[in-house]
Amino acid sequence: MSDHEYVPRSKFGKWFNDRLPLLSLASHLTDYPTPKNLNYWWTFGGILTFCLITQIVTGLTLAMHYIAHADMAFESVEHIMRDVNYGWLIRYIHANGASMFFLAVYIHIFRSLFYGSYKSPREIIWIIGIIIYLLMMAAAFMGYVLPWGQMSFWGATVITNLFSAIPLVGEGIVNWLWGGYSVDNPTLTRFFTLHYLIPFLILGLVVLHIWALHVPGNNNPVGIDIKKPSKDTVPFHPYIVIKDGFALLMFMIVFAFFVFYSPNILGHADNYIEANPMVTPAHIVPEWYLLPFYAILRSVPDKLLGVIAMLSAILILVALPWLDTSKIRSAVFRPLYKQFYWILVADVLILGYVGAMPAEGLYLLIARVATAYYFIHFLMILPILGFKEKTVPLPLSITEPVLGGAPMASAIKKKRKFRLNSVKNIFKIIYLIVFILIGTIQVNAAEKVDFLKTDWSFKGLFGKFDRGSLQRGYQVYTEVCASCHSMKYVSYRNLFEPGGPEFSEDQVKAIAASFEVKDGPNNDGEMFTRPAKLSDKFVMPYENIKAAQAANGGAYPPDMSVLAKARSGGVDYIYSLLLGYEDAPSGVTLDDGVYYNKYMYGNNIKMAEPLSDGLIEYSDGTTASKEQMAKDVTTFLMWTAEPHLESRHKMGFKAILYLIILTILVYFSMKKIWSRIESEV
Repeated sequence: MSDHEYVPRSKFGKWFNDRLPLLSLASHLTDYPTPKNLNYWWTFGGILTFCLITQIVTGLTLAMHYIAHADMAFESVEHIMRDVNYGWLIRYIHANGASMFFLAVYIHIFRSLFYGSYKSPREIIWIIGIIIYLLMMAAAFMGYVLPWGQMSFWGATVITNLFSAIPLVGEGIVNWLWGGYSVDNPTLTRFFTLHYLIPFLILGLVVLHIWALHVPGNNNPVGIDIKKPSKDTVPFHPYIVIKDGFALLMFMIVFAFFVFYSPNILGHADNYIEANPMVTPAHIVPEWYLLPFYAILRSVPDKLLGVIAMLSAILILVALPWLDTSKIRSAVFRPLYKQFYWILVADVLILGYVGAMPAEGLYLLIARVATAYYFIHFLMILPILGFKEKTVPLPLSITEPVLGGAPMASAIKKKRKFRLNSVKNIFKIIYLIVFILIGTIQVNAAEKVDFLKTDWSFKGLFGKFDRGSLQRGYQVYTEVCASCHSMKYVSYRNLFEPGGPEFSEDQVKAIAASFEVKDGPNNDGEMFTRPAKLSDKFVMPYENIKAAQAANGGAYPPDMSVLAKARSGGVDYIYSLLLGYEDAPSGVTLDDGVYYNKYMYGNNIKMAEPLSDGLIEYSDGTTASKEQMAKDVTTFLMWTAEPHLESRHKMGFKAILYLIILTILVYFSMKKIWSRIESEV
């Protein structure tokens, strides 16, 4: 803590501070002596605070519009994305914010592992941090369930089923979590409640985490204790504040790129398909930040032992301050530990990769070897290293390598050598990962399908829709697709709104009026039909799912509102599928009503070839070739899935440009502020 006591200057300040010492707390936080040699890896503490606040604020806003009901959850999310003012922005910030949150927390954890920030006297700080991490994982898992897509539903089914492995009480716990005998509406309601609550628990623990940090003070890259205040420290404000601010702006630029230009790249396409208990996805995977532990779970053949291994992989971190027997904190002065540290980093990356792959063959073997090393690292290597490792002598203070002169020359030389070795280790890890990736790519080479490519006007930083293509695509949809495929999340008014086909309002009114919708009841209590209005959703071709299946030989034509985001490969897949019909190869037998398509998963499709040259006559005179129609309708489907794409791209360019300019200004301000310290040295 600070050695001086803050005394407000004004009488009111003294009166207020005596009764509620917030002014003293603020003074302590700004004047807090902090090691001057903290590098940018330490800035992720502040970045994590930003991520938590961002998730809470966006989460509260989303909760105002979300409906936690199995029949309406998916639709409410689409309502947020399409009809709530900047709902798409809030949801994409929240969804990608979870990934950014975990990215920052993993960097924060591995920084602590490298510099020994879990060692005495900071054990409580570390343990509180691991509890926060556990709660983050719980909140992320429950939040992943809320959109009620296919991966949400089946992920919830698989993970909650793990509790059934607990002897005697497992089945009861699962039924209690489900609120019944399967994942359903009660499960969703409970998960929504807990997902709403847990971030506030995390916020409280973050306060304790920071409070606990301010008792022993920050660790530092050298890993030695410092006297506060001294020549080794600087006040938290403005020195550390400006440095954290610069790093945060750099982080926000990366964050903004994901939000505005690749908002779905970290997610799974199946989660844009509404949950269906009767259809299981081919490959159920959690979000990327849970993949290492998912790989550990699947690498153990026994269900109970797999659950124990997965939980142990997390809880073993709690015991880390006592498993690491070395008296030296920083890996800078521990040559052998540094080697094993980078192996651990590679091991976790490998676990994350194989966790996304099928649990079979080479992937399963790699997962088991990586799981074994993970536990060996903590249970065997760390305890032995503490007794056997020959460490480098520590400096007397963090400034001595600069001010100490000749006595430290040997240590500095060794330190530079270790830095060179670290670079070599990084390249070794890269080579190892590339080798594994090449091996897995060769295994899957026979199954890989290259989709047809075409130039999409809406891709890129400045991408926008071709209005003519959108209008032609709508014509293809209405004349070819709409007899089977619904588009229940799109309203007629969307057809004349900016960023879409931009028909005139009169044209759209005429389009809507050509359809009839059921409405009511009227004053007599009877339902009636009326012409559709601009505010109505597109009229569905069938009354219900059963009617659609009956009319299509038992197959249900998927809704096309979000089809471009609901298929792996996106628009390239849809475009290829429409042009991929051909005669079945020799030796391949097809059932009646089934067609061969080389781009369809499994190559069998029940939909007859929908397009042929000259099938329709474009109103603008464009030649209606198969390729042109496929491109136009695919462009239209991309717009129906992302109606705010153009606004997103425009806002993204402005936001990132603003952040870059602000980052440059903050950088020069930081250099100016830190020049005071450098001039003293």
